Amino acid sequence: MSWSQAYFLWLMLIGATVFAMFWLLLLRKRLRIHAAVAVLLAVLHTAYGLCCVKAFAILEGASAGSMSLFGAVFFMPLAYFLIAKGLKRPTGTVFDLFTVLLVFTLMLARCNCLFKGCCLGRFISGTSFCWPTRETEILFYVLFLAVVIPRVWKDKGEGRIYPLYMLSYGAFRAVNECFRASDSGMLFHISHIWALLAFGLGLSIYFEQKRKRISLEKRRKRK
Repeated sequence: MSWSQAYFLWLMLIGATVFAMFWLLLLRKRLRIHAAVAVLLAVLHTAYGLCCVKAFAILEGASAGSMSLFGAVFFMPLAYFLIAKGLKRPTGTVFDLFTVLLVFTLMLARCNCLFKGCCLGRFISGTSFCWPTRETEILFYVLFLAVVIPRVWKDKGEGRIYPLYMLSYGAFRAVNECFRASDSGMLFHISHIWALLAFGLGLSIYFEQKRKRISLEKRRKRK
């Protein structure tokens, strides 16, 4: 990685951390934390997320300097669960708040791909242009944040934001990967597996939460 590429990556990570600080400071009363704790959580969120994407890339067999965004999708929930337990706050509340940070961070990570020139789409037949796989993923993040931020801000996420992200991102990546260039040159590759796994997990968790909510409402009506 060249100096300019590393510099841009660190700039994106700093941007993600600053956004996380402002977000957690604005909503710290919901988490019942001090401002200093909000700042610390923002820094740790970026650091742990970076470790997740690098570790997952290594598990996939890539070089140590590579990153796989699915590492954040699958490993970040552990951190959110531990934060919820440590702060003694509802798990759904913590997941809703931090999913916004995760999606924003991954959006900047994909912007880094644009600058670095990696994760290209396949060449469009008969042209010298590639499919805009990175650009469409960034657009996905923008649209997702536009939908969920107002709900989380109004505390109407009901703990469903993360599974909604998993299933929607999994579905998106399963399609988007078909237009992405791969080292093997094959249409289907390992990222399709992670995308379908994310979709399946997100869908099952989402409907399980919905089932529990309906069951709880029925019990309340009986009382």
